[in-house]
Amino acid sequence: MDKPLALKLAPVGMDDIVGQRHLIGKDKILTNLVKNKKLFSMILYGKPGIGKTSIANAMVHDLGVRYRFLNATVNTKKDLDIVIEEAKMYDGLVLIMDEIHRLNKDKQDILLPQLESGLIILIGMTTSNPYHAINPAIRSRCQLFELKELEYEDIMTGLNRAIKHPDLKGISISNECLSLIAKLSGNDLRYAYNLLEISYYASEDKVITEDKIRLINNKPVFFSDKNGDGHYDVLSGFQKSIRGSDVNASLHYLGRLIYEGDLDSIYRRMSVIAYEDIGLANPAIGPRVDAAINAAERVGLPEARIPLAEIVVEMALSPKSNTAHVALDEALDDIYKGNVGSIPNHIKTNSPLYKYPHDYKGSYVVQQYLPDRIKNKEYYNPKSIGYEVNFKQVYDRLKKINKETK
Repeated sequence: MDKPLALKLAPVGMDDIVGQRHLIGKDKILTNLVKNKKLFSMILYGKPGIGKTSIANAMVHDLGVRYRFLNATVNTKKDLDIVIEEAKMYDGLVLIMDEIHRLNKDKQDILLPQLESGLIILIGMTTSNPYHAINPAIRSRCQLFELKELEYEDIMTGLNRAIKHPDLKGISISNECLSLIAKLSGNDLRYAYNLLEISYYASEDKVITEDKIRLINNKPVFFSDKNGDGHYDVLSGFQKSIRGSDVNASLHYLGRLIYEGDLDSIYRRMSVIAYEDIGLANPAIGPRVDAAINAAERVGLPEARIPLAEIVVEMALSPKSNTAHVALDEALDDIYKGNVGSIPNHIKTNSPLYKYPHDYKGSYVVQQYLPDRIKNKEYYNPKSIGYEVNFKQVYDRLKKINKETK
């Protein structure tokens, strides 16, 4: 069976790489390493279709070094042993390892001494965040390079190369159609190549039209792996848009999360936002978020989008306050630093010196609650926004009473 076009278009050398101009090009890090014939262990991380494998292959090609390719998920401990023995025979080699974040402890224990000695130079690749997903022992022996998402112009560059390939002989496609493929690709060059190739073979006369492209690509494409950084980037965009009171962006990211079908992540993140970002400025939002979640769970998709849309609009346009959890974090910081002191005797269990507030006018009586060493500490700094204005008025009034009583 013939190889797919995307594989045939894979870069051979560094000059063939599309994008990643922060790492590749004149006086850029990876280009200079190859130019100076010096390679170090590294981890390339980024979204699928972004060029990790292409860059690894291009580097070893231009350097002319011996290398082997393994997948941390598929290949066994025995496969790794064979690579190490080969490295010993030839006084070293480059090991390109995909899905490096899935390397188990047994394989790590075998590989680490070889990295330490320099017998093996590792080029690891992952779609996960290496700071979270990769063993620190491996990470500390590697340089980390983040590959950035390809831009529209990069995809267009790749597509213009692709239409000149012999496999697409006689192709007729306009710049508008190429542009459409680039936009539908979700900045994934591999996907763009595949969409172009399928469109070519699905067209009897080899004339590719926008209708044909849209028919083949019936869904928008964007990277969103529930177990990878792309998913968390969307969640981050969702929370920050609500925090920033941008209702349109909030709905956009909600739509992307609903498109994934991962309602649980939406529920958890909305619950966090209600208390972290809206807080005391609209304390009713917590129960309202719970009600929307219950409704969404009860009806399921596609109707679940309706209560979710309504509550997200309300959250985005609610006043915002983070004073409560900031105050608690300051209190915790004191505790971590040992700045605590002894609990005042009169509020210890069964103390006869305790003044019961409900026995006093307004259910309030002045007495010390904080330990002596931090008795004047103020953690809570209320904002004059939304419902929190009411709490601020009470807080200021009580502070005034305390000051006048002393």
